[in-house]
Amino acid sequence: MSVVGDAASNLGAARAQMGLSLGWHIVFACLGVGFPALILIAEWRGIHGDADAMRLARTWAKVAGVLFAVGAVSGTILSFEMGILWPRLMGEFGAVFGLPFALEGFAFFIEAIFLGIYLHAWDRLSPMRHLASGIPVAIAGVASAFFVVTANSWMNDPQGFTMVNGRVTDPQPLVAMFNKATPVETIHMILAAFMVTGFLVASVYAAGRLRGRSDRYHRVGLILPLIVATVITPAQIVVGDIAAREVADNQPIKLAAMEGIGATEAGAGEHIGGIFINGQLQFAIVLPHMLAFLAKGDPNATVVGLDSVPAADRPQAVTLIHLSFDTMVGIGFLLLGLGIWMLVRWIRRRGPPTSRWFLRAALVAGPGAVVAMECGWITTEVGRQPWIVYNVMRTSDAVNPAPGLYWGLVVLVIVYTGLTAVTLFVLRRIKKANVNADVNANANVSV
Repeated sequence: MSVVGDAASNLGAARAQMGLSLGWHIVFACLGVGFPALILIAEWRGIHGDADAMRLARTWAKVAGVLFAVGAVSGTILSFEMGILWPRLMGEFGAVFGLPFALEGFAFFIEAIFLGIYLHAWDRLSPMRHLASGIPVAIAGVASAFFVVTANSWMNDPQGFTMVNGRVTDPQPLVAMFNKATPVETIHMILAAFMVTGFLVASVYAAGRLRGRSDRYHRVGLILPLIVATVITPAQIVVGDIAAREVADNQPIKLAAMEGIGATEAGAGEHIGGIFINGQLQFAIVLPHMLAFLAKGDPNATVVGLDSVPAADRPQAVTLIHLSFDTMVGIGFLLLGLGIWMLVRWIRRRGPPTSRWFLRAALVAGPGAVVAMECGWITTEVGRQPWIVYNVMRTSDAVNPAPGLYWGLVVLVIVYTGLTAVTLFVLRRIKKANVNADVNANANVSV
């Protein structure tokens, strides 16, 4: 088989591997960004006399250590995959957008060093010094996310180089890193990380409350991360709107796929739901002129459709992109509703909601936030196709032509299945130890 033929047959396997790795790793990456700050908030409350918050901080720190270790494994796999699966991308553009990966490596090591200090310095440092030792962990976690997302933003808005006779010349890494898409993409991702962490942690304690554990420890474990997540949610919706406008200006074909717009249309409506069939979105709910207004600020503005470029330059999975975008936006507004529910209840009754319906909603909010975040990445990555570097290099031209990539996908599935099982086992052991500590404490009180 020719090299071109091998590359074409490898494209599906390479994309599946990258999608699996990114989808799995990003959950741990989000927790690595948001969890340290949540732990520090709990510890700060503990230092100021909240024993339950201090106990939460100690438990969460153990969990964070496990999640960091597992995330380091999946992150290492991803770094190898960039070179193995997409050698031409790294070969031609590594000098342009490789700087963020190097900086992320420094942030990772800083996070690892100070996380080790933080975990092993309980009761060895004064309370405030121990709290201070965790601050670099939180900063480095956010910095890691920033650096990695700048590389992705460059793939959506490539700059910082010149093409001469099909070859990259005059690489400018800082220009590439701080491209026009960087501010909105990095802020959007970092806020998403805090939301995922807050809602996911809160859902654990919502489950405990639903099982009858109404002690203050579980109440604080529910409310503290829930407050953090719900406070961030309105800001995230605003940033998401800005991000959509940036896509409308710089990646109009991606916006057309996100909205299922087959043909260029003046005064285009907002499409909710639906399936893209034969060049048109079927069975959708249409809000007239709304898309034109949201994207351009003018209800009669023209919105570019998929038909404005050749078929080879359009995303193929339009239904997936559109429904992923709708799911992300829909869940975002549901999470906003949960925050409003909590705020109204708090104002009226001077305390957080305690009804079982609220606890059920908080329980679902954790997985829901993860789904919204995954759908956001599907929208971003699949929506950019067929380009790995937007309008510069096609994904099919970047893939490794060497045979055997499908076997790599099989191995990857086995590895991630094993990592998932081990992670759940260790977390259950931490939970069991925590429950046993509760039982022993209650026994001592009874005696």
